[in-house]
Amino acid sequence: MRVWFYIKNIIFHPKSFFLDNIGVRQTIAKNTFWLGFSEFVSRVLKFFLIVFIARILGATEYGKFTFALAFVALFSALLDLGVSTIATREFAKSKEREKDFPALFSLKVVLGFVTFGVIFVGSFFITQNPLIRNLILILGASMIVSSLCNIFYAFFRARQRMEYESWGKIIQAIVVTGIGFLVLLTIPSIQSLGLAYLVGALFAFGVVLFFFFRKGHSLLRFRFNKITWKSYLALSWPLAVGGIFATLYSNTDSAMMGYFGQLTQTGWYNAAAKIMGVVLIPLGLISQSFFPALSSFYEKSKEGLQRIWNYYIKSIIFFGAPLAVGGLVLAPKIIYYIYDPSFAPSILAFQILMVVAGIIYLSSPLNQLLIVYNQQKKMFWVAMAGAIVNIALNAVLIPLYSLYGAAFTTVITYALMFFLLLYLARKHTAVRLFSRKSLGDFLSILIATAVMYAVIIQPTVYRLNVLFCVLIGAVVYFLVFFVTRAAAKRLIMP
Repeated sequence: MRVWFYIKNIIFHPKSFFLDNIGVRQTIAKNTFWLGFSEFVSRVLKFFLIVFIARILGATEYGKFTFALAFVALFSALLDLGVSTIATREFAKSKEREKDFPALFSLKVVLGFVTFGVIFVGSFFITQNPLIRNLILILGASMIVSSLCNIFYAFFRARQRMEYESWGKIIQAIVVTGIGFLVLLTIPSIQSLGLAYLVGALFAFGVVLFFFFRKGHSLLRFRFNKITWKSYLALSWPLAVGGIFATLYSNTDSAMMGYFGQLTQTGWYNAAAKIMGVVLIPLGLISQSFFPALSSFYEKSKEGLQRIWNYYIKSIIFFGAPLAVGGLVLAPKIIYYIYDPSFAPSILAFQILMVVAGIIYLSSPLNQLLIVYNQQKKMFWVAMAGAIVNIALNAVLIPLYSLYGAAFTTVITYALMFFLLLYLARKHTAVRLFSRKSLGDFLSILIATAVMYAVIIQPTVYRLNVLFCVLIGAVVYFLVFFVTRAAAKRLIMP
């Protein structure tokens, strides 16, 4: 009956369903739709842009661009210090905390100036190439503008109005992609691409401001309130330090390869990594939709929190299992379909990164659960362990095995962090991580994934165009899952 209620609202009251918060499940569904729509549009547009960059500029120039991106990303944690995540949690708990928004916005501005100074100085140590150094500064400015948008996104997420965030991201993706294609066709260079990213970030910031003021919010002003800053930084510092470590284990591989002069290999590696980013799209949109609901029910109802968690973890595994397995099997066809034969070394790297994608799908919910339980200090040690292992292994394996050493290092890093997060979540939260009531769904997912794998590896299917392989695999997976779901539940829960 509840499903029919939502269907009727979508058909007869689409504006209300997609723009209003009616109930918990409808709000999650609405937010998931908007985040999913924006992620789909922005990822698809930027993915086509990345493919075009790789084809027009080649692996070496693309490697220079991704090297600059990776270096700039190393400083991304300094722009936020975990404040946006804590702001979402605190604003979701009580609207009274929204009065802190001006001080938090001012803090973000200050952090932006400091971070740009650090990037400017660091650019002279990481490369002697003036073109790459200029690109680093342009991309740094773009990242700072995007970070200013994040504090507004935190405000919208707390109110569970993700549609405003979605529109900002869509505008940014359209502008970046449009200008990117234009400069590649007229004046192809990595500096021109950097400017496209900066202009897109500025457009997105303008869109966010428009919706913020249109809804009557009068909170945008500078307020240098040290007391508020200290209050939020006291809560967010574990996330801040953990974020610094996270940027290290996420971007050290590309930065190190570029530093060692392996720019072509950096291009191959990031060609595979960009496709992995597409695989992680469902994870991002589901996680962002569930986090405010988890934070809200933590204060209101432990039973409600458990129900939301069960729904959350089932959704994550439902999408994660077939995507990781399918990507692993179809890796050669995917790489050759998207890029040209010169990117053949990306195949093995992509297969290794598909293992990483599966681990990330399992780790992300544990990460958010610990934040909801205010256990972010424990996560600091997890991030630190990951960063130390990642840097040490990259320093050894990249000179020996190049991009494959970087990929294997990423697997080991994320596997270690997953087991540490699992231990902490079991010890410091009251949520049953894997409920007996969900075993039927998990069994159905396992069977459906296995059948999908058996079908797509058949020569008659595998020889088809990769798009047909993906379509056949998806149809088989969904059919088998829904057919076995009821039977599995009856088997486990008599």
